[in-house]
Amino acid sequence: MQDNIILAGVGGQGILSIAAVLAMGALSRGLYVKQSEVHGMSQRGGAVQSHIRISDKEIQSVLIPKGHANAIISVEPMEALRYVPWLNKEGWLVTNSEPYKIPEYPDLEDLKVELERFSNHIILDAGKLAKKAGNKRAANMVVLGAASPFLSLGEDAIIEGIKTIFSPKGTRMVELNMDAFNYGKEIAIKQVK
Repeated sequence: MQDNIILAGVGGQGILSIAAVLAMGALSRGLYVKQSEVHGMSQRGGAVQSHIRISDKEIQSVLIPKGHANAIISVEPMEALRYVPWLNKEGWLVTNSEPYKIPEYPDLEDLKVELERFSNHIILDAGKLAKKAGNKRAANMVVLGAASPFLSLGEDAIIEGIKTIFSPKGTRMVELNMDAFNYGKEIAIKQVK
């Protein structure tokens, strides 16, 4: 079992929370985890990315070589495209469709065409689904839910990670994030059928 995942977004979108959920879920199953991250400046819309590697065998390098990621999980569509060279041919590109407010942003239709070039892709309005789940800040968990069917880690481990990370904030916060996760998963399953 091995997952090589690139997480991408903009500062403040919850990329590092996704990484923490995946890492805690993997550790709860006794798996090996290596993670690296680059923090952007959240006040200025700086890019944030993380490599997370999960395996049942020891992992030598924290960084994922180009062409070896089995998933790109992005909360910002333009940031998803930045990491496409890391995606393997069978890998999944899962991204939010709504851009972060960045000046001189590319045309959304052109961006969508680029994202849809990948045979394995899920594009969803994570903000809308997060709001429906009761927490507009849980768009990151919507995107994680949409990616979950394509990860070897498995849904049960990811749910364990969500509980571990969000339980210090109370039961209601766990429930809101679980609802967001489930909305994303449902959309992914519908899009793949």
